[in-house]
Amino acid sequence: MKKTLEEQVRSGLKAIGRKSKFHRVMTIPILAVCMFGFHLVAAIRGNTKRIAVLAMGLCVFNVYSSFSFPLYISVVGESSFGNYSEQDVTLAEETQIDLEQLVLSCEEEYSYEDEALSGVDAFGSEVGEKYSATDILEANRDRIEKEDTGKEKEVQDSYEDYEFSADDWRLVLINKQNSIPKDYEVKLGNINTIKGVMQCDERIIDELLLMIRDAKQDDVVLAICSPYRDQAYQEMLFNRKINNYMGRGMSYVEAYKLAGQAVTIPGASEHQIGLALDIVTDSYQSLNEGFGNTKAGKWLAENSYQYGFILRYPKEKEDITGIEFEPWHFRYVGVEAATVIKEKEICLEEFWEDYVH
Repeated sequence: MKKTLEEQVRSGLKAIGRKSKFHRVMTIPILAVCMFGFHLVAAIRGNTKRIAVLAMGLCVFNVYSSFSFPLYISVVGESSFGNYSEQDVTLAEETQIDLEQLVLSCEEEYSYEDEALSGVDAFGSEVGEKYSATDILEANRDRIEKEDTGKEKEVQDSYEDYEFSADDWRLVLINKQNSIPKDYEVKLGNINTIKGVMQCDERIIDELLLMIRDAKQDDVVLAICSPYRDQAYQEMLFNRKINNYMGRGMSYVEAYKLAGQAVTIPGASEHQIGLALDIVTDSYQSLNEGFGNTKAGKWLAENSYQYGFILRYPKEKEDITGIEFEPWHFRYVGVEAATVIKEKEICLEEFWEDYVH
């Protein structure tokens, strides 16, 4: 029977080793290496599928890992967030990051040296274009008087027995897992102010005006700083946030992840459907957690449900919403749903799971 290559090598090395003690010492490590090689080849031949899967996994890891990102980005191309160039995304040298230092007020994060973004704060609000309750109410006096019945607003204690439909436009769920439907029709309406015009869904304007008026009657002067945003504007905000973090030493992947907690990913922002508003007050215009401790922040958290609005991203719900606590971000869902959400102390995602059919 013809010997295999492995048997021939083994026999040859053994024959050499028998010549003398010196030859034996020299051939033992060579024999060990050869036997290891033969067994390795045999193992590869018997596990080709497993090795192919492992190689594919390593390839995918290499493509999506932060350190390999520059290898797979062209000088000029397109992303899901629009056109980009080599100047738009530049990886900075990574350094140790103190995450606590990343939580800054809008004024601290905004750089007026960037002329292309001049007039926009860190969270996307137009600097100098915050619409005060005084200006809004003065410009919409006739409309408010027409809608106001002169009676106090009556809100039921509970709407648990109310039938909530997934087809209700007020309840559309927009988040990182549920992007804006392609066939969604944004119904924008204008709210006149002394300084200009702001836009949101036309169907929520009457309730919004009444909420602003009633807050002022309680000595709370609200201000709208970020109503409707279009896709291009949301993309600019998100990409700027990524560049902001990368400029502090983060990799692209790290910056993208953190940016998604502070600025909603384009295509998944409630501002883009006109149902969400960033609300502050004349005396506190920074979009940070401190607003929740102001008189205006507390008034909104306690009373906004009576007008169909909810605090969209509550504290201790970050794991569910995927967004940090934002005491300034309010979303219209209708009085019925808002009452249940307020009563049960849940977020919109939990409401959908328990009540929407």
